[in-house]
Amino acid sequence: MATKKDYYESLGVAKNATNDEIKKAYRTLAKKYHPDVNKEPGADVRFKEVQEAYDVLTDPQKRAQYDQFGHQAFDQNGGFGGFQQGFGGFDDLGDIFGSFFGGGFGSSRHQATGPAKGQDRFMQMRVNFMDAVFGKVETITLDVDEVCDVCMGSGAQSKDDIQVCATCQGKGTIISQQRTPFGVFQSTTTCPECHGSGKTVKNKCSTCGGKGYNRKRSNVEVKIPAGIQSGQQLRVPQKGERGRNGGPNGDLFIEIIVNPHKYFVREGRNIFISIPISSVDATLGTKVDVPTVHGDVELTIPAGTQHGTQFRLKAKGVKDLRSDAVGDQYVEVKIEVSKRLSKEERQLYEKLRDVSTKDSVFNKFKKNFK
Repeated sequence: MATKKDYYESLGVAKNATNDEIKKAYRTLAKKYHPDVNKEPGADVRFKEVQEAYDVLTDPQKRAQYDQFGHQAFDQNGGFGGFQQGFGGFDDLGDIFGSFFGGGFGSSRHQATGPAKGQDRFMQMRVNFMDAVFGKVETITLDVDEVCDVCMGSGAQSKDDIQVCATCQGKGTIISQQRTPFGVFQSTTTCPECHGSGKTVKNKCSTCGGKGYNRKRSNVEVKIPAGIQSGQQLRVPQKGERGRNGGPNGDLFIEIIVNPHKYFVREGRNIFISIPISSVDATLGTKVDVPTVHGDVELTIPAGTQHGTQFRLKAKGVKDLRSDAVGDQYVEVKIEVSKRLSKEERQLYEKLRDVSTKDSVFNKFKKNFK
């Protein structure tokens, strides 16, 4: 006959462990090794060891006998006394199974029978770049289940037509039990007669047909605030799924997707744009009217400006969504070289090259290799 494992060792506690320490260790191990959760070979055996140890060590009389005589204290009855009939930790297993399955031993969990808010709905909306910068009001069409104005969601023609459900006695749930080798499983399910409301209706509302709600198509105005960005959401109250038992609808959440602009690029509150200028303008300097989201702004480009130089236009960006702060616009200069020159332009460029041959950019570069 195989030697039984020490009960303290089974639970991983010291011999002077308190009841609270034993209970804590038991709950941890029972969750880990319960056969309905752990399908590994030997988990059921380990679970029984843990349960047996718990049953003995939480009983003061059995624990005293075990501490004095060991397992022999219980061998006289051909086995572990008091363990053959189910589980000693009955209440604790109810808590454990509640964490796994929403029910368990001796559990009497009930679903709420009162009004409950409906589920939220989600959708996406595409908006133009400029509309995201300055905001706008968009109208969308929705099919929404709204609480019946006549019965106020009860589904009854009058309040006298509302009765307590005879199947669940107004609880909204029914309880069933099943005896298994591990004990009695108790499960709670929604009442099939009243669908969890705890009530039945004798005469249905003539307006909604007893449903408690009416399907309506309505136009909803959605305010898109200035400064909104892609990925941010707008909340439209009570335009989600219908509530339960006369409860309010859930909310509608709209995720905004901003269409890209052909020239402007937005990063947070700031706007970026690239503008082309000629090599002559970059060399001599010039003034240009730069497009911004707020209109054209004159920008002075100093002489000798290099390709890729960036200029800042203060407060020409986007308003912050949550404050009055306004971002900036950054203008990057791209110097473009003409591929086609007129005869006069070519003559001028050739004359310029003749003048600057000795001090050309390339000659200055070559001197570094001598």
